[in-house]
Amino acid sequence: MNRYPLWKYLVILVALAIGFVYTLPNFFGEVPAIQVSPLRTTEKVDSALMGKVETALQQAGYTATGVTMAERSIKARFADTDTQLKAKDALQTALGNGYTVALNLVPASPAWLSQLGALPMYLGLDLRGGVHFLMQVDMPKALEKAAERYQGDIRTLLREKKIRYGGIDRQGEAVTVRFSDVATRDEARKVIEATYPDLVLADSETAEGQWLTGTLKETAKKQTQEYALQQNLTTLRNRVNELGVAEPVIQQQGVDRVVVQLPGVQDTAKAKEILGRTATLEVRMVDEEAMQDPTRLAAAANGQAPFGTEVYFERNGRAVIVKKSVVLTGDYITDAQPGFDNNGQSAVHINLDGRGARIFKNVTRENVGKRMAILLVEKGKTEVVTAPVIREEIGGGRVQITGMDSVEESRDVALLLRAGALAAPMEIVEERTVGPSLGADNIEKGFNSTLVGFAAIALFMSVYYQLFGVVSVLALATNMFLLVALLSMMQATLTLPGIAGIALTLGMAIDANVIIAERVREELRNGMSPQAALHAGYDRAWDTILDSNVTTLIAGIALFWLGSGPVRGFAVVLCLGILTSMFSAVTVSRAMVNLTYGRAKRLTTLSI
Repeated sequence: MNRYPLWKYLVILVALAIGFVYTLPNFFGEVPAIQVSPLRTTEKVDSALMGKVETALQQAGYTATGVTMAERSIKARFADTDTQLKAKDALQTALGNGYTVALNLVPASPAWLSQLGALPMYLGLDLRGGVHFLMQVDMPKALEKAAERYQGDIRTLLREKKIRYGGIDRQGEAVTVRFSDVATRDEARKVIEATYPDLVLADSETAEGQWLTGTLKETAKKQTQEYALQQNLTTLRNRVNELGVAEPVIQQQGVDRVVVQLPGVQDTAKAKEILGRTATLEVRMVDEEAMQDPTRLAAAANGQAPFGTEVYFERNGRAVIVKKSVVLTGDYITDAQPGFDNNGQSAVHINLDGRGARIFKNVTRENVGKRMAILLVEKGKTEVVTAPVIREEIGGGRVQITGMDSVEESRDVALLLRAGALAAPMEIVEERTVGPSLGADNIEKGFNSTLVGFAAIALFMSVYYQLFGVVSVLALATNMFLLVALLSMMQATLTLPGIAGIALTLGMAIDANVIIAERVREELRNGMSPQAALHAGYDRAWDTILDSNVTTLIAGIALFWLGSGPVRGFAVVLCLGILTSMFSAVTVSRAMVNLTYGRAKRLTTLSI
């Protein structure tokens, strides 16, 4: 009656073994380390770079407890934080500005645990520390980008309406259009005012002709700035999601600043690189006439651009003279994926929205045989990725960017473009790595409160329910054990609310054992034999335990669905704790009771 089949015991043993392996890394803690990553994705992380790091440390007189090579970084471990800080400065000096040298914490788990994929839980900003960024949006640049868009739109509008104009240019936040006579200018004014009501138009006259100058209205400027901030918030959230950071904090501060907190992040160098990059895409036409003039080309190589053009350089150092007017920007990108071109070289495949597809189709149709430059603007520097000759009209909104040096570069560029172009550049005005000293105090208090609660529960259960209480305490310990293992397997970020969820789980888990014990007592009082009372007690308590846990689980799911940040972390711990408590309170405790009493042929009393 009170015996489990062998397979149930085996399932419990396997669950406990897996739980032990994945809980174990949390007891080893973390050690200070330095992470070295190349700024350019084209540079490989190999044994040569690891040798540079080891040599630089030896020459500076600092001993690392271990140097390992990851996919995109070199990590050197140190015995203490003082050595870590000094070694960071020495490495940055020795390696130069081509590398990101960042402070980090790495798990101190043995290699065999890491090979099994057993890693410790991440600890949140309030427990372990993490990275804190304060980023400022360049609002004047946002207005300039808005003017660039209007410049292209007005050019397209005038062509569609077949209104002749002498030239269109942008001066800061203003767009200027030149006409040959007043009548044409007035006709253009009516068309532009009807199509773009957010613009304020002003007339002027010079010796060169009639001018029409358009600037944004004040209300439109405010809307543009608000849009830039919200767009950047969304973009940063997308980039953080691409990084896989758990429970990030990304929120607005003031009118032009954004706070980004990455609790428990391990690859801090990569986080800074991805968040700090302002990669945007621009498509411009190459000035063929200037490129074919050796004199102007030589002047361009020295940074002297002809009037109405700008000079940028390809990766081989060759100068490319492009026109100032931007044909297309990254704002029209709906998706970007890494891939390969027809020659098997790394490339990025881009999908444009309907408007972008129409613009690209018109431009390629009108410029067959000419070169089009695709520029990547990143970290304030503009680079010509590729400048192919337009062979035919390209429709459908699918564009392929070739010229990538590696699969890693195409993946990173696609990530940045897919996550969304920043509406305006952002600068990191404050960077703070929150150390573990403050978190250590929170960890100690949280651990002690949980330990005191567990001890109090264990004492009460052992005194009040005797041997049955001891079994309940062992089941409660198993519940804690499995919950920590699940959180570690999920690589969850544990915060103070998460510790509160663990404490709540303890109370709920022991509640199930109390229900079972009282049910068994009730059956004994009703005259049942001890074996029958055990069987009936567990079976009849199950419905009550299930109902109470399901209602709490519904509340936890609602918290996860509607909440954010620490609230979702609390909800995750609560929901997982409900599942582990049902398994430990019912299955594990009954297995121990069955092993204790199930084989007794003449059981007369129960220690309950």
